[in-house]
Amino acid sequence: MTAVLLCWGAALWLEGAAGLHTDVLVLAVALTLTLSSTQRAAPTSRRLVALVLLPVSVAGAQFLGRLIMHHYAVGAAVFAAGISLCVWIRRYGPTATKIGTLMTLPFVALLVVPGPALPRAAEGGLASWSWSALIGALACACVWLVQGLGDRYGPWRPEPERPAPRGVSRLHPRPSTRMAVQMAAGVALAFLCGRLLFDGHWPWAVLTAYVVASGNRGRTDVVRKGVERLLGASAGTLLATGVAAIGITGRVSVAVTFAVLAVALWLRPLDYAYWAAGITTALSLLLGYFGQDAVSLLPTRLAAIAVGAVLSIAAAWWLLPVPVRRRSPRGTRSTWWARA
Repeated sequence: MTAVLLCWGAALWLEGAAGLHTDVLVLAVALTLTLSSTQRAAPTSRRLVALVLLPVSVAGAQFLGRLIMHHYAVGAAVFAAGISLCVWIRRYGPTATKIGTLMTLPFVALLVVPGPALPRAAEGGLASWSWSALIGALACACVWLVQGLGDRYGPWRPEPERPAPRGVSRLHPRPSTRMAVQMAAGVALAFLCGRLLFDGHWPWAVLTAYVVASGNRGRTDVVRKGVERLLGASAGTLLATGVAAIGITGRVSVAVTFAVLAVALWLRPLDYAYWAAGITTALSLLLGYFGQDAVSLLPTRLAAIAVGAVLSIAAAWWLLPVPVRRRSPRGTRSTWWARA
């Protein structure tokens, strides 16, 4: 959260100095939140790759967001193909897996900020991509700075990354291919159903379809994550309703939003439902800050989350399902997806 607040403060200054949209603040927070976990204890070489790859990916995602706004079907197809490609390249080893994970961050941020987070005067030119790339680089810098200072002067020490299990799966198609196909199908259907059922609120269904399908460890795992996201979102709905009833608005709502995110990050290792509840509450407070009636939209959000979860679960169960865990010949725990 220290990195998030630092990046948010820098983006806030940049917004005022360059006349950017307020959405740029949301983009900065979303990127920093998702980037922090992937860069923990990362070697210098991988951080340099992130510094190059993330800004480029963010700029491309902003172009994709504009494509979705003007040509929804084409943009949805490109989005589904791109995010499934990030899963498919896991077949090429741990380095490719890390790169694929990094490339998905702008896709996730795009679902949180579906509109162009760009200056009005530069929405149609090369400068628009430059601003987006700058926010990506800013997120990298804030995460590295805070993590570096914390590891050097804090009472803890970063745990070194454990090497991923090696080997080639004998399953055909490979688990990475199966997960990529499931991701593409679930996300594509979420785009279709989201637009037909929820109009401009389609990102909630697509985001849920992605979250439930990501890191697929078999049918049971997908069902568990779908149920946890729905339960967490329901709890977040009740919490956001209570906050709205109190009448929290303006800068106070921003402070409450960051407090909710901090608690959600703290509780996330215990259960994913806590994270889902925190994100739902934070997004509801964000909608309220921008003048939308977040309480009236919460039933729509829950319905969209349920639809996205059902679509991902259906794809995981009936479209090239991934085998569950099994024992290796030596008696150690092994997984098909870890050796994809």
